[in-house]
Amino acid sequence: MYASFAQTTDSVKVISHFSGTVSATNNGISIVPSFSLEKPAAIFMLSMGRKRFSFDPDLRFSLAGKPWTFLFWARYKLVDKGRFRMNTGAHLGLNYKTSILPINGDTGETTVTRRYLAGELFPRYSITKNISVGIYYLYSHGLDAGTIGNTHFITFNTNFSNIKLTNQFFLKFNPQFYYLKLDERDGFYFTASCTLARKNFPLSISAIVNKIIETDIAGGDFVWNLSLVYSFHKNYVDSK
Repeated sequence: MYASFAQTTDSVKVISHFSGTVSATNNGISIVPSFSLEKPAAIFMLSMGRKRFSFDPDLRFSLAGKPWTFLFWARYKLVDKGRFRMNTGAHLGLNYKTSILPINGDTGETTVTRRYLAGELFPRYSITKNISVGIYYLYSHGLDAGTIGNTHFITFNTNFSNIKLTNQFFLKFNPQFYYLKLDERDGFYFTASCTLARKNFPLSISAIVNKIIETDIAGGDFVWNLSLVYSFHKNYVDSK
C-alpha cells in the first residue's frame, strides 16, 4: 500500500482518505460467503472520507462485464481509540439477476435489479497489535418482490495480521464461524480468508474457503476462490 502526505507544521485541519482494492477472482464470493457468483468476477471496494465518517462503494461484476451486486455503504466509527473499537454502517444494495422474460411476444434475456436496505454493527477488541477478536452483525431487508425479506448474518471472528514469513513477506489470516438466517431458513458455517502480501508492494494473493456445518439453506457444501488483489491508500491534508 502507498500513502502520500502534504503537511505544514501547525497548519493541519483535517486528514481525508481515498483507498481501496481491485480484485480479480476465479469465483466471486459475496459479503455472506455462502453466496457466490460461481463465475470469475472483478470486485472494486473503495473508501473515501474524513474523521470518523466514510463512504464505501462495493462494486462487483462478472468478468464478462455484467453487474452482479452494488453496495453503497455509509460507515461511522462509533469508538475509534484504545483496544476496543466499534464501527456501524448502512447501505443500499442492488443485486442484478439475468432472467428470460417475454418481450414483444417473444422472449429475451433481461437484467432484473433487486433492491435491499441493510445495516451493520462491528465491535472488536485488540488482544495484541496483530491479533483481534470481534463480532460482526448484518441485517438486510429486501424491498422488491422475489427478494429475501429478512436476512440475519452474525459472525464470530478472529483476525491475525502481519504474520511474518520473511523480512519482506507476511500473511493475514481471518477465520470465523457464522450463523445465517434467511426468513425461516437458517444454518451454521465456517469460513476463512488468507492473504499473502509483500511489504510496500500493492499486489497480493488472497483465498477464501467456506464450509457448511449444518444448514437448511440451499448452496454448495464447500465454496472457495483465489484472487489477485491490487491495493492503494492515499491520505490528503487540508491546510489553513
